[in-house]
Amino acid sequence: MSWDRIRGHAEAKNTFRSAFASGRFGQSYLFVGPEGVGKRLFAHELAKALLCERPPAPLTACDSCPGCAQIEAETHPDFITLRTPEGKHELPVDEMRAFCARLSRKPSRGSRVIGVVEDADDFNAESANSFLKTLEEPPPGAVLILLATGTDRQLPTILSRCQIVRFRPLSSGDVAAVLAVKGIADPSRRDKLARLAGGSVARAMALDDDAIWQVRETLVAGVTADRPNFPKLADAWARFVEEAGDDSAGKRTRASVVIGFLVDALRQSLRLALGANASDIDATEESRLRAFAQRHGPDRLLELIEKCVEADYRVERRVQLILVIESVLEQLTKATK
Repeated sequence: MSWDRIRGHAEAKNTFRSAFASGRFGQSYLFVGPEGVGKRLFAHELAKALLCERPPAPLTACDSCPGCAQIEAETHPDFITLRTPEGKHELPVDEMRAFCARLSRKPSRGSRVIGVVEDADDFNAESANSFLKTLEEPPPGAVLILLATGTDRQLPTILSRCQIVRFRPLSSGDVAAVLAVKGIADPSRRDKLARLAGGSVARAMALDDDAIWQVRETLVAGVTADRPNFPKLADAWARFVEEAGDDSAGKRTRASVVIGFLVDALRQSLRLALGANASDIDATEESRLRAFAQRHGPDRLLELIEKCVEADYRVERRVQLILVIESVLEQLTKATK
């Protein structure tokens, strides 16, 4: 496997290295972790290592053979992926049936076929039950990989048949390193994005947009104002989310990004309330954050941070976004009344 492309996740790497070396490589895995931390890349690199035609070492891809090139292009006949169709919020059962039918075919090259369900959070009852038939009796040589943000959305029967591999948020250093590879040259910008990304490269990349920082200015300035305008703030946040179009994952990312901005502002306010040095706080925001901190005090600020963290969890769990937005802003604007 091209381990150098994967930042962090040493435990997951060791899990697969050990299993392969000992001959205990499984057939069904559930990758669990936040969005944007590298689960999909890991699954693709694992598939490449398993299907490489000229592996230089055990479970290592050469990155140059036709098999490796086809996996990069997602055209390998024995590498099958399934994603939620654009504009849909669930995996349709017809798509799942077609996916399982392809998995059941004899491998075209070699002895393995790799199937990756990239949106396992989006199973509905029909598609989950349809997949169970394949999961209970995987075709010979098949390796099944499901990507999810957590285990709570999966049927017990799916959990019982998969080995769970956990992926944790990346360190800020790892996020910054990936951003450098992706072409963000300014070190200070990379560090700022990594600090606000919560360990997610996807979130960091979403933040690399001047329009997003304008939304941040609107929301943070509005929330910390003496008299916040709830309708105006809710409208600004909702419009920002809706600009992702039909991309439900993009909408969740945008909602989560705003929550991250608010949490960061609340934490900075908490530091000021506790008398911490303000040298690394934006000078243009310090006075209003300090006033906000003085109005509410450490206990209330901690409570608001907790409310925002809970809201971010609800975003991951697919709660209707407008309800999350209104709930967060109700808490933050109530605090200033």
